[in-house]
Amino acid sequence: MAYTAMSGSGTTSGDDPLQTAVWRLRSRACWADAAALLDAATPDASLQRAALLVERCLYTEQGWQEAEDALRTAEALAQSDDERGAAACERGQLAYAATLLGVRDRADEARAALGRAAALIPPGASGRAVLDFRRGLLAENLARSPQAARAAYRRAHAGATAHADPLLLSFTWRHLAGLALRDGELAEARHGFAESLRIREELGYLVGTAPALASLADAESEPEASRLRAEAGRLFRLLGGVPTWLARQLAPPAASA
Repeated sequence: MAYTAMSGSGTTSGDDPLQTAVWRLRSRACWADAAALLDAATPDASLQRAALLVERCLYTEQGWQEAEDALRTAEALAQSDDERGAAACERGQLAYAATLLGVRDRADEARAALGRAAALIPPGASGRAVLDFRRGLLAENLARSPQAARAAYRRAHAGATAHADPLLLSFTWRHLAGLALRDGELAEARHGFAESLRIREELGYLVGTAPALASLADAESEPEASRLRAEAGRLFRLLGGVPTWLARQLAPPAASA
């Protein structure tokens, strides 16, 4: 089974010690150090290494060439449809991140890569849940189609539940809650954001905890909202300003004239 970037491998005591070490570094925003632990000579390890470096791009807006090089290696080593599909899924995520963060418009490449992944990853496979989630991201943030995004996130949520992937569940809870908040469904939004935060805290996913706190703050009233934002800001500074895009969400509102 090809590695998927959203998997929580390394988060439990029975996991392989290497995966535990990789997870601890990844969860603390040390993606390059985590990638350095992996032998990129095998398809699974090269895919995992590429996924880590792609994730670093999305969180730091840096390291694009390293991610591209790692992804080319993973694509070259992929042998099965599952491995080729996982590599295409990472290709789509890298192109999506570059487009979302304004590095370069690669939206067409993102759609084509995720479409290629959909043709290679069979329905019901664990990698399909990650793919569905990423197609939801494209629908929400590039196509501006919340209905299509919600459908994709729900498929991903069901897949993550079926394959016991709590980290992916933390993402689907958060993004479904974001759509609920947009629709004014405060109770549903609070529940989803709280579930996302709970899972990330349980997993020790430190780099994802500050965004979860900030999202929950958006659905809460004062003084709880300010407390949550302050805690998110503390973690954000602790990690050296990662994820970079969270700075905008944590910025205090402009003073009125």
